[in-house]
Formats: sequence, C-alpha cells, structure tokens
Amino acid sequence: MNCYEDLKWRGLIKDITSEELIEKLNHESLTFYIGTDPTADSMHIGHYSSFLICKRLAQYGHKPLLLIGGATGRIGDPKPSAEREMKTIEEIEKNTLGLSKQAKEIFGFEIVNNWDWSKDINFIDFLRDYGKFFNINYMLDKDIIRRRLDTGITYTEFSYMIMQSLDFLHLFENRNCILQVAGSDQWGNITAGIDLIKRKTGKDAYGLVMPLILDKNGNKFGKSEGNALWLDKNKTSSYEMYQYLINTDDTLVIDYLKKLTFLTKEEIESIEKEHLESPEKRIAQKELAKQIITDIHGEQEYIHAKEVSEALFTGNVSNLNDDEIESVFKGVPVISYENIPLLEFLVKTGICSSKREGREFLQNKAISVNGEIVSDENFVLTDKKYNLIRRGKKKYYLIKK
Repeated sequence: MNCYEDLKWRGLIKDITSEELIEKLNHESLTFYIGTDPTADSMHIGHYSSFLICKRLAQYGHKPLLLIGGATGRIGDPKPSAEREMKTIEEIEKNTLGLSKQAKEIFGFEIVNNWDWSKDINFIDFLRDYGKFFNINYMLDKDIIRRRLDTGITYTEFSYMIMQSLDFLHLFENRNCILQVAGSDQWGNITAGIDLIKRKTGKDAYGLVMPLILDKNGNKFGKSEGNALWLDKNKTSSYEMYQYLINTDDTLVIDYLKKLTFLTKEEIESIEKEHLESPEKRIAQKELAKQIITDIHGEQEYIHAKEVSEALFTGNVSNLNDDEIESVFKGVPVISYENIPLLEFLVKTGICSSKREGREFLQNKAISVNGEIVSDENFVLTDKKYNLIRRGKKKYYLIKK
C-alpha cells in the first residue's frame, strides 16, 4: 500500500483539505507538524494515538515537527462547553519541559515551541499583521466557536484560532512546512491557518485530520474526560496500562490495533481471525497491550506488566517482591494477618459485614485465597508474608503478616 492507502485502511483519515494532498503524500517528501498544548506535564493515550501519525508518515519519507504550545498554552484552546482553566506561567513552563522531553524520548523527532516566535509579537503588530486577515463572520462560523456562543466565549479564547494559524504561517515560511495534522476537533483551526497562509503568501498549504480515538462509552481520551492513560509510567504504571488495554471492548480492539500499532494489514487480519474464533482468549487485546507498552515504555516494562497481571489473575503473589506488591496493589486495602478461621477473619476485618454474608459468599464460591476458591469457613490462611483474598470479581484485599 502507498502512504494514503495505508492511512485510509487504518481509519486514520477523517478529512483532508484538498485532493491534491493525496498525490503529495504518495510521491513527495513533505514537512508537516502536529502540536499539543502543555496542559499537563505528560501526554496521555489520546496524544499517543495522534502523534503516532508522525512515525507513520516518517516511514513514507515525510518530515515531522512536533510542536509544544508554550504560547498557545498560555491562552487555552476553547473547550466545547466551558472556558478552559487558565494555567499559571510556572505550570506552563514546567509542563512544556516535561512534554518536550517525553515527546523526544517516545517519538524521536524535532521539537519546536511556538513561544519562541510568539513572545516578541506586540498587540498592535498582532492586530495589523494577522488580525486584519480574519473576518469575524468567518470565525463565528467555525464549529468550536459556534457551539460556545450560547454560553459565551471570552476574547482570549476567541483569539486562539488566530494564534494557531500564526504557528502554521511561521512554520510554512521558515521551515517549508506545508501540512498540519491533528485530531478532527482541530479542523476549524487548521483551515483558518491555511486561509491565512493563502492570504499572506498566495501559496497553498494543506490539512489532514484524524478521527478521535474514543473509549467504549464514546468519550475521547483525556484529562478533562477523566479517563487519561498517562504515558509517564510514574502517573500510569505499565501494569495499569496493561490492565486497561487487556480489557478493551471486543468491538473496539481491532480498530485500536489498526490505529495504535504498526502491525501490518496481514498481521492484523490474522489476529482478527483468531480473535473471532476464540474471543475468550483475548488474543487481540494481549497483542494491543504488547505493542503499545513496548513502544512507550520498552520491552522489559511490558514483560513485567504481563507477569504482574498474571500473578494478580491467578492470585499467586509469591513471585513478586515487596516493591512490586506495593506497586500492584496500590489502593487495595492492606489487612494484618491473623491465624483464625476464615469466616471469623472475613467478618473481623470487614471484608464481609456479617457471618451470614460471609457464609453466603463462601457457599456461592465468591471468595478466593491466592487464586483458589475457598468454601470452608474454618479454612486458615497460609502462614506467609502475603496472602491475597478476592471477594467477588473485583474486590481485592492484601493480607500482610
């Protein structure tokens, strides 16, 4: 497949600004950029899904620039329903450093910061050199602006479109960057930048937007949606990411393999066939977790996450050291060991509210100890440093001697 066909097959093209772009993607070497604002000190899986386009296009000979919005981050991209909380300058500078370092480590391409060319533009020059090229009616017709008119939008947010357009113009004039790539929610900003370039230079630029990656509830991944999977393993561990990905909904997993991995069409189709034949084996989900975690955190982190996950699933924590156990079971109640019958222990520690409830759990095979179902109320925990009790499907309790 050529470049455009590959992107199309993977479902990575929602729209392009001109059919001319197809020929250029397939037969030329384009400099392009994709950007993000420093709203946090780490990217999340939503950024990852978008920024992977850099690696894909680079494989076809195109040249990526990764833009960190040190200037636009001071303004804030308008949210669909409410004004974005404005960050302090200290937060923005800290986040900019964090994102720049992370993007370089994961994606490996050149990083640019729009603060470098925006900081010296004064307000009068901004209005004379750029503002005059933007018709208010044109801006009001942009989807993100139109959706905010009923609730209100500040002049600061309203100006964001001009600032992002200025970025595209700067990179067009100084780096021969003729293409901006982004998620579909940035379509209005991209087309505004293309119009600015045309009016200022008389030349053509292009835009490509990708569908947003959504979770099973139809929400995009992100901090404001409350479902951010951070790429920083200190914020979301490899184990936590593995757990999320291994539980990807069957209806989404093949789509994720296309969009979030570099597996070939043939490889994905083979995985899909196996997955449809034996969905209970979660073959596609396991491959998804392997590909993403290896790419972000490295092979050893993936292997460790897999081993820890298997230990949790089986209930066998004997192969984990103390640091691993504390990391895996962070947030899980830790209960002191007592050498007493299990039913009495369940009630005394609050795992069950009463002996009656405890007996019901035991009789219904809803209590397991170290991965083994226990129904004997006189069972005594093994005399070792850690035991793991699971009540039902998701309630875990770490018993520590």
